[in-house]
Amino acid sequence: MNASLIDRANARYQDVTGYESQPRMDPEGKTPRITSREADRIGRIGDNSAGRGYLDGQLLIAMPVMGDPNFERSVIYLCAHSAEGAMGIIVNRPAGSIDFPELLVQLDIIKKADQIKLPGNAESMKVLKGGPCDPARGFVLHSSDFFIKDATLRIDDDVCLTATVDILKAIAKGAGPKHAILALGYAGWKPGQLETEIQGNGWLHCDADADLIFGGDVEEKYLRALRKIGINPGMLSNEAGHA
Repeated sequence: MNASLIDRANARYQDVTGYESQPRMDPEGKTPRITSREADRIGRIGDNSAGRGYLDGQLLIAMPVMGDPNFERSVIYLCAHSAEGAMGIIVNRPAGSIDFPELLVQLDIIKKADQIKLPGNAESMKVLKGGPCDPARGFVLHSSDFFIKDATLRIDDDVCLTATVDILKAIAKGAGPKHAILALGYAGWKPGQLETEIQGNGWLHCDADADLIFGGDVEEKYLRALRKIGINPGMLSNEAGHA
């Protein structure tokens, strides 16, 4: 697959073909690079978005017709969306047995004996399965009170994305953002793919809020997202319209 690079708000998104099994973050002080084996561009949504034609900064909510087990009952925060594809982070799927203190040890950010000394927000920070693309790479979705020049992508006034190890070090020291989740992997769409899925009633979309993105009740986010747009989950059908 040919590599395709674009710059967006000082962030670079690049196609590559593989990943390591060990969870990893980009090196210190480097511009975050989001890698994908499935999407080589970042997408526009035509007329499906109200007014501006893009859905970055909004939430996607999977419909029952969604047949892909990677996205069943998922809520995705869209980090980027343009004429060249889309990229987002699933915010309601725990990463199983991996916890944040253990991951800090694996990345040599702290020693195993220092896990008990972590600040409260670091000890309780959620580690999620961000999506099927590059599932060993880590991305921190966080509140905008923390920013690293040339390493943080500002998505909107309230939410940013950072993929370098610096943010994990800051969180471990109690100097990181007020709200954050760590995602392993991400979701990516080729040009026109997300639009087609929305038109086929695969996704609803709605405005994001901090509680749905960063809230601790991960398993309840899907139902809460549906209720946010006034939908009773029991009334959903495969032919429901768009939000």
